[in-house]
Amino acid sequence: MKPEEHSRREQEVGGWRIAIETFRLGETYHCTISNVDPGARLARAEGSTREEAERRALEKAERYLAQTRRFPTGA
Repeated sequence: MKPEEHSRREQEVGGWRIAIETFRLGETYHCTISNVDPGARLARAEGSTREEAERRALEKAERYLAQTRRFPTGA
């Protein structure tokens, strides 16, 4: 099988820039959410529709990002 209907977009969640990548493999949609900088994967999810996969992955990413501490940088 080859991935189909691939899409990638960026948006901001909780003050963090994230990349949302979604594709269909067979009958299942897969979604991966990564932090844009430094590019660490935050969450993955599957669903029977693109919207369902993205919703599940975004819920996980929002939960993880809400728990992440930010440290001030000296500039």
